[in-house]
Amino acid sequence: MRLRTDIFVSALLRRVFARGDFAAIEKKGAEEAGAIFIRQHFRDGLETLYAPAPQSVFGEQESGMRLFEIRLDKSEAEKVRELLDRERKFDPDLWIVELEAEDVAEIVPLADERQTPL
Repeated sequence: MRLRTDIFVSALLRRVFARGDFAAIEKKGAEEAGAIFIRQHFRDGLETLYAPAPQSVFGEQESGMRLFEIRLDKSEAEKVRELLDRERKFDPDLWIVELEAEDVAEIVPLADERQTPL
């Protein structure tokens, strides 16, 4: 069983704040099962966008986890905004969380690329 989205986001924010970094919720979505998109802001104005990993990367042991993939890596903010606007049209219940942190490797669980079948 997967952890509710609102609880996952709350825990994510606490972890970011505990490290001395900043986080904010840009858009709240469905509390129980909304998709989460994470915008990582860098000092140079670029952003990395993390999106939910496709279901094909989940094995039996990861079925209750939330894993992410990098959708845009160190891109202009406008490109990130355009992609998120398209996603919002498709799924109005998604969450958007913004992080101002240089390193999120310990905070954002990434899907292992070796697990993808394609």
